[in-house]
Amino acid sequence: MELQQMRYVVAVAEERSFTRAAERCFVVQSALSHQIKALERELGVTLFARTSRRVEPTAAGDAFLHAARASLEAAERAVADAAAATGRIRGTLTVGVIPTVTAIDIPAVLAGFHRDHPAVRIRLRGGGSDEFVAGIAEGSIDVAVLGLPDSSPPTGVATRELARERLVAVVSAEHRLAGRRRLRLPDLAGETFVDFPAGTPGRAPSDLAFQAAGIHREVAFEAMSIDLILGLIRHNLVIAFLAPAVVPADPDLRTIPVSGGPTRIEYLAWSDFNPAPAARALVERLPSPTPPR
Repeated sequence: MELQQMRYVVAVAEERSFTRAAERCFVVQSALSHQIKALERELGVTLFARTSRRVEPTAAGDAFLHAARASLEAAERAVADAAAATGRIRGTLTVGVIPTVTAIDIPAVLAGFHRDHPAVRIRLRGGGSDEFVAGIAEGSIDVAVLGLPDSSPPTGVATRELARERLVAVVSAEHRLAGRRRLRLPDLAGETFVDFPAGTPGRAPSDLAFQAAGIHREVAFEAMSIDLILGLIRHNLVIAFLAPAVVPADPDLRTIPVSGGPTRIEYLAWSDFNPAPAARALVERLPSPTPPR
């Protein structure tokens, strides 16, 4: 069994298509199909159920995929570690980024990293802090930027605090509170909010602040997109708590500090057990924590 055959199986499983898998692997489809059939004969099992319109792994294929991915990751890590021993960094670096990063300039950091380590393939993933922590633990994410309440630091991963900030109320320029220079949390009782989905780390700081104050909050809209959240606010449908840096200069929006409002911390997170050379290199080039505000 060859590593290349494993790569073909993984590609077909992820693409759900022999044609797209062949394009991804830069081979002709007939060669890819031949290699997978040869592997199936060697193993004595069928890895894929095939029709002219549909391809999906069989139960045996699913079982094979888990080990194949682990073998490919181990082989890639072996190559990366050997290169790192000679001072060269290579391999794949998968970076998870929440939608509300404000502590670092992700495009600038990745551009600088690529200039210094051009042999590293960089993959960027969006999502939530919880899934990134789980991804780091299972090895599918190398480094991530997290945003969490100050009362809920991440566990099971290595972390560095990048920044902590108090969120501000964001309202439409037409909102009744738009002219206020500062608010208290009780001033927002009865307002309709937009926020990240319930149960997500991005939502937690605001939920915890209102719970601590004993104030009921109505969240009528849930969204992961900052643009969508800001659009709803512009139309004076809702208000929100957001990090000041994600709110653009806009005559249709107002940001107002709130006494007793939610606080969140941005963390850099990576594996606390033998991180890959590329992950260590990225962590080393990222900034130290900013002073508390």
